Amino acid sequence: MKKVTGEIIKQDFLVEDIYSMWLKCPSVSAEAHSGQFVSLYSKDSARLLPRPISICEVDKKGGCIRLVYRTVGAGTKEFSSYKKGDTLEMIGPIGNGYDLDSSKPVLMGGGIGIPPMLQLAREFSQKGLSKDDITVILGYRDSTFLLNEFKKLATVFISSDTGSVGTKGTVIDAAREHGVNGDMIYSCGPKPMLRAVKAYAYEKDVDAQISLEERMACGIGACLACVCKTTEKDEHSQVNNKRICVDGPVFRVDEVEL
Repeated sequence: MKKVTGEIIKQDFLVEDIYSMWLKCPSVSAEAHSGQFVSLYSKDSARLLPRPISICEVDKKGGCIRLVYRTVGAGTKEFSSYKKGDTLEMIGPIGNGYDLDSSKPVLMGGGIGIPPMLQLAREFSQKGLSKDDITVILGYRDSTFLLNEFKKLATVFISSDTGSVGTKGTVIDAAREHGVNGDMIYSCGPKPMLRAVKAYAYEKDVDAQISLEERMACGIGACLACVCKTTEKDEHSQVNNKRICVDGPVFRVDEVEL
């Protein structure tokens, strides 16, 4: 993969160290779809490794992508300081995204795993599914973000750790409270949440696709720093693992061990 340059056309603070950045980068937006990510490079030469950030929205007509990210270290704090007109180097889109093989999808996102669900909901809407066909369950700590944008596309339920908004508890608690049903679960979030989603999918006898979050180094599959344990052996290495960056980040729930 080659580095490309993206120009920031808009950046907004959302809530609790979470920012929304729109980048003009036609070569990336032309190929991007839900579940993929880009790796952004710092302008500080001391930070050699790129930062992987999931794609929140894609505007193919405008040649833009949207990244919604949390500032957790020096690299992402640097990105949050950039203004309209600044540029960033990146590689992407990277990885395998979600398959849209569902007529009644249930999307579950938790924390910073919420943003990728927005592009997925939009793609289902563009496919012709109505708001009644698409169910989205979002898990927050306490403050919400992107909520109104989801409500334009889907039937939305929410949960929060404190109970300050929606169901007190997890996305699974909200799914049970509202009797949510569908023919495929799509999910992104922290590993404990994904374990719960996997158990819930098995309980309901429903297939699921999950996006794994993991620390990455190269981001292009060369370094093997982001492997996950799989239920079947890799045909090349003959070991039970796959690279999250290029073999994922989206997997069928029965492919991986959590």
